[in-house]
Amino acid sequence: MTDLANAPLSSDRLEEVADHLEGWSVRDILAWACDQFAPRLTLATGFGTEGCVLIDAIGTNRLPVDLFTLDTGLLFPQTYALWRTLESRYDLTIRAVRPRLTVEQQAVQHGPALWTRDPDACCAIRKALPLRTELAKFDAWISAIRREQTPARARARVVEWDAKFDVVKINPLAAWTKDDVWTYIDTHDVPVNPLHEESYPSIGCMPCTSPVAPGENERAGRWRGRAKTECGLHDRLVLPLAQVAG
Repeated sequence: MTDLANAPLSSDRLEEVADHLEGWSVRDILAWACDQFAPRLTLATGFGTEGCVLIDAIGTNRLPVDLFTLDTGLLFPQTYALWRTLESRYDLTIRAVRPRLTVEQQAVQHGPALWTRDPDACCAIRKALPLRTELAKFDAWISAIRREQTPARARARVVEWDAKFDVVKINPLAAWTKDDVWTYIDTHDVPVNPLHEESYPSIGCMPCTSPVAPGENERAGRWRGRAKTECGLHDRLVLPLAQVAG
């Protein structure tokens, strides 16, 4: 297979690469990504179980991957504690990328608790816009999405062109099941958020995350009561970001 870094990034080319990488181990996919894109390769993590798996694989194998998280200012205390634990455990730095507006400044400009009135706008301001700005510095980004999580993620390839952010997107866990994730965590003793033991399978910002009842989809606790299932980072729709830029 021709070196992707030295070939045009056409859609056909990425389809070929995605077919080739399907079935590879997570470590091998990450090593391939490093060979192709480092040092302009980053992982954006929200500290979910899948993200912790990738951090373990990167940290344990000392892979040259930049790491950052979107610190919305609204994360759970347990999430901030896990952030510090992972940095200490793997002797690495996970950078904080923050929105231009603090939560207080957002309230002044857009009214208090924007997430209760227009969660799409809040996610755009606090997540999608900062992500777009950050990814402009890189050639490829690694995500922790899995196909079985939501219908919007069902078509994710191991590697694909992210037209929303104009960057190559690498999804090493695309084919994994929830059981695969937890088997890895248990086998490798990976630190995870203690909220997972309190019926929070998917954890985002505090105001928009609630516990999930037995039998519900694992993302049912995100934006409960709304049709919204994505924060605008991994869906294939382009949010009207210019309308909420500031």
